[in-house]
Amino acid sequence: MADKVSKFQVSVVQVGSALFDTPRTLEKLAHWAAVARQAGARLVLFPEAFVGGYPKGAQFGASLGSRTDEGREEFRRYFESAIAVPGPESERIAEIARDNQIFLVTGVIERSGGTLYCTVLFFDPAGRLLGKHRKLMPTAIERIVWGAGDGSTLPVLETPLGKLGAVICWENYMPLLRMAMYARGVELYCAPTVDDRDAWISTVRHIAYEGRCFVLSACQYLPAASANGPSVADKPLIRGGSCIISPFGELLAGPTYGGEELLTAEIDLAEIARGKFDLDVVGHYARPDVFRLNVNEAEQPSVAIDPPDGK
Repeated sequence: MADKVSKFQVSVVQVGSALFDTPRTLEKLAHWAAVARQAGARLVLFPEAFVGGYPKGAQFGASLGSRTDEGREEFRRYFESAIAVPGPESERIAEIARDNQIFLVTGVIERSGGTLYCTVLFFDPAGRLLGKHRKLMPTAIERIVWGAGDGSTLPVLETPLGKLGAVICWENYMPLLRMAMYARGVELYCAPTVDDRDAWISTVRHIAYEGRCFVLSACQYLPAASANGPSVADKPLIRGGSCIISPFGELLAGPTYGGEELLTAEIDLAEIARGKFDLDVVGHYARPDVFRLNVNEAEQPSVAIDPPDGK
């Protein structure tokens, strides 16, 4: 592996999916990846559920004890917008990373068997899929359409830019998950999201300060839908709020609201060591004699088939 660099440009892309149109979404991903590369970015983050979509407000015809035929058909459309990993769409994302010579991190809706997962994929500048993270705990009605990940997809990846990982949207409100990421030395903490609330900015600033890491948060921007297509007059479904934050909780870029936009900042990994001087929550600021966290990283298959004797 090449020597780690200290100072470099990173970008977060505030952009919305073309709902139920994955080929069009991939075109948008290619466009914005090229824009980010032209801005000098070496690491580019796209939002949660970008490829496959986040149909905010959809109820999929579900109520307690009941599902409708219309809701099942809506889920079928969503299921067909999702992607297999590996598969042709993930190969296209790899190609985009390779064409632009960037580390590319993006949210996708992953289809595996009959289940969908809210997933983050990590690609290097050669187009290699470095790993993936499946959201551990879908929030509220998300649980109707997404399965839950397990501890086998919690990577913190060694790269020439630093240790790279991702925690998706409200997973960031799981303190033990944050601690697991800190314990693995995450330096480039990606927080793809669709949470456009004001409180989200306080959350990611806290995480950067707590973990003494750089936090990149990319949120979708999704205009309101109307019978005649997107309406700029209506309140957007998702208003954005993307940002880049230093290990001291300082905003380096953003937050920005109200449109599709690229945010770029230069970061210096030396800031991490400066921050650890007085706060390392899994090191000198920990009390393992009082508190301890155990993390199970084993895959949890629903069916385990033992091989025949002698095989």
